[in-house]
Amino acid sequence: MLAILPYDSPLLNSLMYAHLITVIPCIFIGGYLLLAYKGTPIHKLLGKIYMSLMLVTAVITVFLPANVGPQLLDHFGWIHLFTVLTLWTIPTAYIAIRKRHIKAHKRKMIFLYVGAIKIAGGFTLVPGRYLHGVIFG
Repeated sequence: MLAILPYDSPLLNSLMYAHLITVIPCIFIGGYLLLAYKGTPIHKLLGKIYMSLMLVTAVITVFLPANVGPQLLDHFGWIHLFTVLTLWTIPTAYIAIRKRHIKAHKRKMIFLYVGAIKIAGGFTLVPGRYLHGVIFG
């Protein structure tokens, strides 16, 4: 069981900043990748960067406590379902593209961007969450 960290914990702050540093570029890189022409060298390079950053950010979120809503083991909350989504989608999307299953890869990457970036990102702005406090005081 992981301990709940108070909002003023230096470890929590470090984890939150590490999470933001890895996820904020994904907002822009992922958006670009969804809109840009597929299969180009830049798409492949940015895709690898995007997948790597998303994996790192998902691992970081395992250690971030859910301080809003119901919790499992005094740590995990509904928001952690997006962690599971990411940790499952990235490897399966990578395997899909390596096997040239382009439609499966595309579907998984859209699912990841909408779920882990847009929806989960929206939930971070809910009152009581850390980022809401940082942005809105």
